[in-house]
Amino acid sequence: MIDHFGFLAPLYDHIIPPPDLSRLRERLRLPSTGRMLDAGGGTGRVSSQLRHLVAEVIISDLSASMLKQAQVKGRLQPAQAHAERLPFPAASFDRVVVVDALHHFCNQREAIGDLLRVLKPGGRLVIEEPDIHRLIVRFIALGEKIALMRSHFLSVEQIRDMVAAHGHDAVIERDGQFTAWVMVDK
Repeated sequence: MIDHFGFLAPLYDHIIPPPDLSRLRERLRLPSTGRMLDAGGGTGRVSSQLRHLVAEVIISDLSASMLKQAQVKGRLQPAQAHAERLPFPAASFDRVVVVDALHHFCNQREAIGDLLRVLKPGGRLVIEEPDIHRLIVRFIALGEKIALMRSHFLSVEQIRDMVAAHGHDAVIERDGQFTAWVMVDK
């Protein structure tokens, strides 16, 4: 199996720009005095920009190389883990965020279940994904398939339905261009 993220880790922050942080901040309802989990957070390109808005940030990712890049940013606590089997007790986080990563998780349904498990009652989960309904995203998905990345892009409706299968309601938003969000209040 090819270690795509091990190869990309040193370059990742230079080639993949961070998302619209003001929109993400609004969707996460930040600032918060609690803990935030950045699942699939890689190099910390997102949570390092939001760190000052929460008490503590944990980044979970499967790639040790990506987490090594996150450690350089400081004040981010790395945890190497599958999103389907997070090494945290239930109700550990006030905020959970997944940015442009769900399509890389091995079993998205199980991952969503575990993300909801570690979310505290009253907490918020925000999943930001490329909108597969857009042609450019379909080309990106094809490119990742050709590169043997094993990505599996879902529509936000499919993600919402997975959340519902775990007993929670979700709200969908789209920016009309490239990005879509699924938000869950527990």
